[in-house]
Amino acid sequence: MGQEKEMEVTFKAFQVVEKLVKPSGNSGRVYVPKEWVGKRVKIFLIEPVNSEEA
Repeated sequence: MGQEKEMEVTFKAFQVVEKLVKPSGNSGRVYVPKEWVGKRVKIFLIEPVNSEEA
């Protein structure tokens, strides 16, 4: 995905959960509360994909 740069994001939200992405086939998966089904969410990567970039 090219070179990643850390950025600061500010937004208003109703709930926050922090989870690890788990493998699922050839992609990743994050489970959220059932009450969130059908709601809009945003997913933020909060650590670099390549650990050398830390």
